[in-house]
Amino acid sequence: MTQVVDKLQPWITVVAQRPHGAARWLQDVRDKAASRFAALGFPTVRDEDWRFTNVAPVAATDFRPAAAVAVTGAELETLPYGNLPFRIVVVNGRFSAELSRLHDLPRGIRAGSLAAAVNQHADVVPRYYGQLADYHARGFVALSTALAEDGAYLYIPDGTVLEQPIEIFYVAAGDGAATEMTQARTLIVAGERSQARVVETYVALRGGTYFTNAVTELFAGENAVIDHYKVQEEALDAFHIATLQINAQRSANVSSHSFSLGGRLVRNDVNAVLDGEGAEVTLNGLYLADGDRLVDNHTTIDHARAHCPSHEVYKGILGGRARAVFNGKIIVRQDAQKTDAKQTNRALLLSDHASINTKPQLEIFADDVKCTHGAAIGQLDEDALFYLRARGLTYFEARDMLIHAFAGEIIDRVRIEPLRTALEAELYAQLAKDLAEMDAA
Repeated sequence: MTQVVDKLQPWITVVAQRPHGAARWLQDVRDKAASRFAALGFPTVRDEDWRFTNVAPVAATDFRPAAAVAVTGAELETLPYGNLPFRIVVVNGRFSAELSRLHDLPRGIRAGSLAAAVNQHADVVPRYYGQLADYHARGFVALSTALAEDGAYLYIPDGTVLEQPIEIFYVAAGDGAATEMTQARTLIVAGERSQARVVETYVALRGGTYFTNAVTELFAGENAVIDHYKVQEEALDAFHIATLQINAQRSANVSSHSFSLGGRLVRNDVNAVLDGEGAEVTLNGLYLADGDRLVDNHTTIDHARAHCPSHEVYKGILGGRARAVFNGKIIVRQDAQKTDAKQTNRALLLSDHASINTKPQLEIFADDVKCTHGAAIGQLDEDALFYLRARGLTYFEARDMLIHAFAGEIIDRVRIEPLRTALEAELYAQLAKDLAEMDAA
């Protein structure tokens, strides 16, 4: 026990230096989160939800809060994505008004700095910030809640339709040498009957070892329609731990699509609560890993009310000695009759050394439900390869076509054309590089 405390002590020291001077309610939340982090620490492989993902490399590294740096518009243009009509830019955890594009937003929409919204939108922010994502039981969420100083805020009033997509663009802009960490904090509140498409992107200006601890809280009011995309393309030596907490009210429709293309150790926790009758949630995911990288996706869809459908499809492509984890949990509460939940997880292993641990979970406390799940893990279909080669394709052409078709099922669900085009280019460029290295080996 003493060794555990000793290892956590540098982090407790960092948390003790958390931001102060904010609104009283926020300072109270930070203080409580700091106490919870000191009690919880980091999860270990002895925790069931983390037994295949060892975060000791994060805990053992002397990370310090990322410093404020200036990033030019020209530097931003060198990064993938970020070219949507509206964007909120956050550099090293701090909102940048100069790099953001927020002019001509529909009346009533508030978008920009989360720190500013704490004071300027005090009738909304306290109701949701730190209230959806549970810092009482999750160490990384507690760390974020204690240390987050700024972030991104998006509020869409009742009945407002945001026709053009908006991107929340998180940029890691360290010098590539320092071991820095950023608390990437996002709050999205969509009012009743509102509609929006939101893209949450994580990219790096330079390489190096750094740590992004991301927490996004998304509240969808009655009859709201929110199409959410998360694109993670951190540096290849970076650590990315993220929690997305969704709360969908009566007849709300929320879809979230996750794309993991970067990072050395990546953990995505996606938790959705269908908290109103008739709410609907869709979770889609696509991840790519090679080398010795690890991608862990843990999802939970909590059917708390009746007549709520959910749909989930996650796919992974693994090469080299890469490892992946998929844990998909569906909870059906006692009052959630007429639930219809579907879950599918598939992984394509391009190497004999790549591996995945997958675990579907169903916790059903109601009797009038439909719940299905399926998992498939394997290499390329030899019959399909033979079929394509019999029609004149080389082995390499046939292989590439099958891999692209596997990934394309998820990419084709992206309903923002510039984003879909950019994702295709990035994904297929990475695949081409990985396959070329395999062929040369």
